Amino acid sequence: MEALILGRRGLGRMIATGAIALSLSFGVVFAQPVAPHDGAHDFDFLIGDWKAHVRRLPERLSGSTEWVEYDGISNHRKLFGSNSNLEEFEVDNPGKNLHIKAQTLRLYNPVSHQWSIYLADVDNGTLGLPPVVGEFTGKRGEFFDQEAYKGRAILVRYVWLDISPHAARMEQSFSADGGKSWEVNWICELSR
Repeated sequence: MEALILGRRGLGRMIATGAIALSLSFGVVFAQPVAPHDGAHDFDFLIGDWKAHVRRLPERLSGSTEWVEYDGISNHRKLFGSNSNLEEFEVDNPGKNLHIKAQTLRLYNPVSHQWSIYLADVDNGTLGLPPVVGEFTGKRGEFFDQEAYKGRAILVRYVWLDISPHAARMEQSFSADGGKSWEVNWICELSR
């Protein structure tokens, strides 16, 4: 990023690179730290009740193109007024007699400026580990982890995009080749 600034001594130039901003004015360089993005409120757009439409690819990493669709709810609330939040999610496909119920716990780390997202299976009493971890850049959030799927190590990616006060989209993708290619296998479109 480069911007012109008008300082006490006249016209100068400011260049931001990484975590340092340099101010160049008449040959004098002043280093100014650039604060990392405080993402503590990046998931605030989710708080409240939503309608959920899900497209799910049941056969993953096999070349399948047969998607199953579900409709239901996705309700989000902050925990104890903190930056953490909890989602209660429930969708159905009555024609195929399919039902998905889940909870998602999102925790913000103010030191790393990143979110950890855990899936909770309350029916079986388990917490999905490892969490997907990441952050937002603008209105796009990307979160990653590595886990085993059908006996092989894969990368998992969640992407939040198309965010507005009345809509949002979340996609889950798997990669079996170290992130060179991604197969989207879950698309959740939220609307109010």
